[in-house]
Amino acid sequence: MGGAIPGVERQPLKKLAPDEEELLRLLHRWRDEAVKSGHTITRIAVAYEAGRDGFWLARWLLMHEIETHVIHSSSVAVSREHKRAKTDRLDNAMLLRVFTGWLRGERGHCGMVAVPTAQEEDAKRPHRERESLVGECTRIINQMKGALARLGIRGFKPELRKAPHRLEGLRTPEELPIPSNSLDEFRRNLARLAMLREQIAAIEQARLERLKQAPATGPHAMVRLLTSILGLGLETADMLVQEVLSRNLRDRRALARYAGLTGSPDESGSKRREKGLAKSGNARVRRGLIQLAWRFLRFQKESMLAEWFRARTEGAKGARKKTMIVALARKLLIALWRMVTTGEVPQGVVLRPAA
Repeated sequence: MGGAIPGVERQPLKKLAPDEEELLRLLHRWRDEAVKSGHTITRIAVAYEAGRDGFWLARWLLMHEIETHVIHSSSVAVSREHKRAKTDRLDNAMLLRVFTGWLRGERGHCGMVAVPTAQEEDAKRPHRERESLVGECTRIINQMKGALARLGIRGFKPELRKAPHRLEGLRTPEELPIPSNSLDEFRRNLARLAMLREQIAAIEQARLERLKQAPATGPHAMVRLLTSILGLGLETADMLVQEVLSRNLRDRRALARYAGLTGSPDESGSKRREKGLAKSGNARVRRGLIQLAWRFLRFQKESMLAEWFRARTEGAKGARKKTMIVALARKLLIALWRMVTTGEVPQGVVLRPAA
C-alpha cells in the first residue's frame, strides 16, 4: 500500500496483511503525520484496483467515513513494451499517479467502478447461478454424446427425462451392451444432470416467490414491465434489470458502451476501418441481448425495430444478418431502457394481455 501525505516528502509504502482494521489504523497514522506537519486534514481518499475481493472493503471504508473509489483495471494505460517491468512497487506508483490525476479532475487517467450495495450484489446471484448450472448441464450432455459417439451410438438424448431408463437398452453397432465402466459413468452423469435440473427449478421457483412478494417499485417493477412484452421471459428480464437497466447510466451511449455494443474504429491518416465490436462491457448482457434480438424478430414481426432490421437485410444488396443483429440488439437495449425509465413502449411492440 502506498500513499501521498501532505507535508511529508516521502511517499510511504507499506506491506499489509488482508486486515481491514490494520488498514484503518495505518490511514489514521498517516493522517496524524500530516497534522503534525501543520496541515489540516478534512478528507482521506483511498482507491484500489477492482479484483477478486470485490466491493466489501469499499463499503467497509465508506462506513468508517473514508472516501473510497474502485479503479477499473482496464481503464489504466500501461506501457506497450513487449516485456515491460511489472512489480508491486511499480504498480503502486502507477495507481497513485492515475488516482491523483483523477482527483484533480483530469480526463483520461482512469475510470472508476460504481460501488454496489450488498443488496444489489445479492440480487444478481440467482440468474448468475442459474447461468452457471445451465452451462454445467450443457457440458455433461455434450460429454455424454461424445462418449457415446466413440462407441458408435448416436441418437441418444441425455437431456430427456426418460434417458436413465433408455440407457440400459443401448447397444453398440456390434450388438454389444455398453461396457460396465462407461455405463457406470453415464449413470453418474445422468444423476448429476437430474440434480442440476432440481437446483435450476428451485432457483426459478424462489425467484417467482420473491417477485410476487416484492413491492411494485424499483427493479421488481422493471422486471414486471419487461415481462409484459411478448417474447421476453422472466429470466432475460431479470438479467437485464439486475445487470444493466437498474444502473444509473448517463445516456444511451453510456448504456451501449456498458453492454459492449459499440464499435472499435481504427483510424490513422487516410486509413479508416472498423475492427468490430469493442466487447469491453458486460459480456453476460451482450450475449443475452443478441439472443433476445433473434427472438424479438420472431415474436414482434410488426414492430418498428423488426421492420428496420428487415429493410436493411432483405434484397440483393442487404447487409449480413449477423452484422445487423448486433445493431438491432443495441437499439433494443436502448428501447427497453427508455421503457423502464420513462414508460415509453417501443413502437409496434405487442404486449401480453393483463392477467
